[in-house]
Amino acid sequence: MEYRRLGTTGLKLSALSYGAWVTFGRQVGRSAARELIALAYDHGINFFDNAETYNAGDAERLMGDVIADLRLPRDAYCVSSKVYFGAVTDPKPTQRGLSRKHVFDAAHQALERLRVDYLDLYFCHRPDPDTPVAETVMAMDLLVRQGKVLYWGTSEWPAELIEEAHRVARENHFIAPSMEQPQYNLLHRDRVEKDYAPLYRAHGMGTTIWSPLASGLLTGKYNDGVPDDSRLGHPDYAWLRDALLENDGAALKTVRKLAPIADGLGIPLARMALAWCLKNPHVSTVILGASKPRQLEENLKALDAVPLLTDDVMATIDAAL
Repeated sequence: MEYRRLGTTGLKLSALSYGAWVTFGRQVGRSAARELIALAYDHGINFFDNAETYNAGDAERLMGDVIADLRLPRDAYCVSSKVYFGAVTDPKPTQRGLSRKHVFDAAHQALERLRVDYLDLYFCHRPDPDTPVAETVMAMDLLVRQGKVLYWGTSEWPAELIEEAHRVARENHFIAPSMEQPQYNLLHRDRVEKDYAPLYRAHGMGTTIWSPLASGLLTGKYNDGVPDDSRLGHPDYAWLRDALLENDGAALKTVRKLAPIADGLGIPLARMALAWCLKNPHVSTVILGASKPRQLEENLKALDAVPLLTDDVMATIDAAL
């Protein structure tokens, strides 16, 4: 395993990490979760990603129970939560958003569900138009100073709001955000590569990227349709299927152009897609979301594929995109 600093912080995260989004508590039950987390940890993964809203808090409960059951040493792994959407299906006004109250309540609830004394990483899951940025920064600063959170950051925030958060922190001597969790993959590039470029230079922010395989689209398994037993074939994820297959399947057409490049390298398309994400020096860790051990084992091979992506290969990929 390769370990990378989270931006300019001293925290070192495994270049490949493991997350619970759309799998834990749905596709993945307790037995499978135990096998997957054990496999990830045994291969050097030290960061496990979660959020209050994943399966209405059940993903955090499942992850917390499994990690406790495996008796992983607390000083050898990092765990995250995210706050904004709430952990109930029909949240009251104070049960969602980024107000000081919800940020505070959600942190304590996540600690309980994950069965830990502190969160290593804590993300503001989306920007909150109803809460001043200064209020949220103050709430995060308080949690860090109380020792309940070690590093805080944002997820899918526009660059200008992240800049505002840094300004508020600087002017008030608060703890500033250390990282952003954006979507990043071969089909979704601009925010990480363009919008956030000034943030890396000015503030040394790291990124913990999600959906590196575009919810499976970049595995090639949807090139000939949507299998019934796949994530996109699940009725609960019709919204995700529609989003990925919109514009007359333009994304699928691009994936079909990428497949021959992977074939030329002698590796599966998914491995090439993950290695491509790892090539970006501003990516601190790539969050994997495998629901089966064999998928996770295959995804872990992406580190070995990074040297295959030479400048010429990267140029060929860019041309295909």
